[in-house]
Amino acid sequence: MAAIIDKIRVADSFSKAAGTYDKAAALQQDVGEQLLEWLDPSICATGRILDLGCGTGYFSRHLTDIYPHRDLICLDIAQGMLQHARSTRGLSGAHWLCADAEALPLAENSVAQLYSSLAIQWCSSLTQLFKELARVLNSGGSAVISSLGPSSLFELRESWADVDQNVHVNKFVALEEVLAALPVNLQVERQRREIRVLEYNKLSEITSELKNIGAHNMNVGENKGLTGRARVGKFKSNYESFRQKNGKLPATYEVYYLLLRKK
Repeated sequence: MAAIIDKIRVADSFSKAAGTYDKAAALQQDVGEQLLEWLDPSICATGRILDLGCGTGYFSRHLTDIYPHRDLICLDIAQGMLQHARSTRGLSGAHWLCADAEALPLAENSVAQLYSSLAIQWCSSLTQLFKELARVLNSGGSAVISSLGPSSLFELRESWADVDQNVHVNKFVALEEVLAALPVNLQVERQRREIRVLEYNKLSEITSELKNIGAHNMNVGENKGLTGRARVGKFKSNYESFRQKNGKLPATYEVYYLLLRKK
């Protein structure tokens, strides 16, 4: 079951992280670059390109290279991200939209190619999300999507598990649940799942990186009060049990990629 996401907090958190995001987003950039390879530059001679969850616009500029002279819509729920992207990317021809992916302010059959990397995990209803994607994609249009699965950051989750019952780590849904939410007119042409393990010297490097990319816990049920020193100490001690033989602390990410086609 998908977690209940606080979208106001999502928008606020990512807006505040706009200036620090790119320097801390090595994983996000690598995943997004792999997703770019799933695009077919010859697939659509006409029609709009939609960068859904464009963030800082890091991949928006790549999309203009792949699809030159095409209308590009850069859409994100975080106004701060859009402002940062507009001021730094130099994409004068792009259309910037602050909107919710589950309520797209776009006409039916108006998008030929959709690109969305590590964004849909912040949606509340996958069924509603894919309903919207199917609505705005034209017949034969495609969507390439990457997202995170439930094994992501399991070390953080397990380290908190015996400290208290609060929600400390974002909950991500399984690929099977994502596929089950697809409408009949959105068909899977390709899919891939992978496990990434990042390595760090200290736990503070992990938590600082998450803060700098704005990926705070967005789930309803998070403890908004202060976390006591004893609890934090227990959490840190628990995480140390994951330290590897090479002396590094791991942070695991489950990433999946999808190529969808509207029939």
